[in-house]
Amino acid sequence: MENKLDKLPSYLSQSPEVKARFQKLKQRDVILEVKGLGKIYKTAKGEVTALKDVNFKTHRREFVCVIGPSGCGKSSLIRILAGLESYSSGEVLLDGKPVTGPGRDRGMVFQGYTLFPWRTVRKNVMFGLEMNNITGEEAANEADLWLELLGLEKFANAYPHELSGGMKQRVAIARALVNQPRILLMDEPFGALDAQSRAKMQAHLLDIWRNIDITILFITHDLDEAIYLADRILVLKANPGGVQELIEVPVPRPRSPDQFSSPEFLATKARLEALIHPPEPVIEVDPLEAHVEPRMIRFVNVADRVE
Repeated sequence: MENKLDKLPSYLSQSPEVKARFQKLKQRDVILEVKGLGKIYKTAKGEVTALKDVNFKTHRREFVCVIGPSGCGKSSLIRILAGLESYSSGEVLLDGKPVTGPGRDRGMVFQGYTLFPWRTVRKNVMFGLEMNNITGEEAANEADLWLELLGLEKFANAYPHELSGGMKQRVAIARALVNQPRILLMDEPFGALDAQSRAKMQAHLLDIWRNIDITILFITHDLDEAIYLADRILVLKANPGGVQELIEVPVPRPRSPDQFSSPEFLATKARLEALIHPPEPVIEVDPLEAHVEPRMIRFVNVADRVE
């Protein structure tokens, strides 16, 4: 039987429109540059290398997704970029300046909603402004502007427990964007949502990205999500975490769910699966084991069936 994957184009193949778009993207200013990044954790059992020699650049208004197997250092990477964690070696430059700690030039959205339950939606969005000494009517007006952009103006006076999961994450995104950061860092922000809410938030995030001047770096473990959202996908390997490949997604923009079955989408997904879940090596069977044939004996009442 013929394998459908054999008919797919190469994930490296790009239409003239896609190729032109990447040429234009690479001419934009570099917002984020990571050079030789390394992270070593010291434990009771010795040192653990989480990241080793990580190198990549992100251009203005680019959408980059980061994926990789468990233990590849995705969360360590994004926390370092946010300034929430130190690094052991290398450089992290934002607009050419070293990242040494948190700053309003970076917005962060976590998988958990991290909203203050005692604050209203408006007050939650205002929090970031207040931390930068913008208060009162000015902060409220700025918060209302972002709430309107994210379709939450009717819920400005609601509390987090009154919102759905998707709405809570919209509030978290508004709070991250209200300071007008240069880059938005997102750590599996839709991972806790149901499939329908997740699809809506993906489409909404693309709409936000198209309409404001923001660069996005998005951590995910979902291959479909990465291909659907990203311009480029940074694929990490594990133990220690490092760059396997930086893939230019050949799927044309604007994106839609209809493209999930397109040849370009499936070819990219096949490449990601090969990188993240490589075929397991064939294990040679001991000749003695080959002759062992287990004979199961039933130890329960025959009438007591579990399936």
